[in-house]
Amino acid sequence: MNKTTVPKIEDIDKKWFVVDAENQRLGRLATEIANVLRGKNKPNFTPHLDTGDFVIVVNAEKIVVTGNKSSQKLYRRHSGRPGGMKTETFEKLQNRIPERIIEVAVKGMLPKNSLGRSLFTKLKVYTGPNHPHQAQQPEVLNIQTIPAGGK
Repeated sequence: MNKTTVPKIEDIDKKWFVVDAENQRLGRLATEIANVLRGKNKPNFTPHLDTGDFVIVVNAEKIVVTGNKSSQKLYRRHSGRPGGMKTETFEKLQNRIPERIIEVAVKGMLPKNSLGRSLFTKLKVYTGPNHPHQAQQPEVLNIQTIPAGGK
């Protein structure tokens, strides 16, 4: 009889990865990050368990979108009060809080439940090339996507 193996929590090894977002396309980068956070790149992936790794994203302010998205893509937030909807374009949000763009893109690709919320805490996004996680000895994660300059 065949049995499905479920990895024990102590058998799951958590690694730390650093991703450089400079000249990367937003959606393609967010997809790869979400897969690593979930653990889909590992052979012991289990949908209902946290088998993923930690991801550190640096140079968040240098992320690129194609077409007219920089002036047409809207980010919305609501205060919870009547008439409290605020909208902001990609350009304005990139000037104000560039980390939020990557966070929103990755969060939308994670499960919408308690597992997704706990996975999201393993994403660390920073502007500039420096981050405070040198003690974890992160490995560089090379994302093989189409560069923003084309071909």
